[in-house]
Amino acid sequence: MLHKEGKSIFVILIGSLILLLWGVGQVGGVWSIVLWLLLAFVLFMLVFSIQFFRNPKRPIATLDNSKIYAPADGKVVVIEETTEHEYFKDKRLQVSIFMSPLNVHANRVPVSGKVQLSKYHKGKYLVAWHPKSSTENERTTTVIKTDDGKEILVRQIAGAVARRIKNYMSEGQAVKQGEELGFIKFGSRADIFLPIGTKVTVGLDQMVKGNIDVIAEW
Repeated sequence: MLHKEGKSIFVILIGSLILLLWGVGQVGGVWSIVLWLLLAFVLFMLVFSIQFFRNPKRPIATLDNSKIYAPADGKVVVIEETTEHEYFKDKRLQVSIFMSPLNVHANRVPVSGKVQLSKYHKGKYLVAWHPKSSTENERTTTVIKTDDGKEILVRQIAGAVARRIKNYMSEGQAVKQGEELGFIKFGSRADIFLPIGTKVTVGLDQMVKGNIDVIAEW
């Protein structure tokens, strides 16, 4: 299934492909070669876009707020205690997932609850694995509070290639585990901040999938 964020790009590429195919039949000589090269490029971009904007259905069979599901597909690149300065302003356990251009880029809600904060920040475009990308890059912050009072922060971070973050959350909104949280176009990262003492169930460099892999339990 193609994600809604890619449908306009898909339409443009299909339209370009049709026009180029028509043009190849109308001209000859050097222009024919140019059009064939353009046709090959558009076809490559179409295949890449289908791969990048894929959005597999992954419903969570049984909602369980004692488990924190991965909000993104990718590689776990950070597991550490750190100070979260924007919202909690205290020590938290950070788990970061790096999304390469080959990963699914739909972001998902890791726990059920109510959105306490949804905020967009302009910023730089450092590579997503840079230590300062969490605080200096373009990003959005979403805080979800569970019914029993626990809070989790998910930060979507743009990378050196990613230039557009979509976040579907709004403050006061009730959300369910597994729903779509947002989408980041091209290479990017998701940081999750958890209470100290939360049991992390993944390891560094482990590949995880949103709505499938449990990254922590409390």
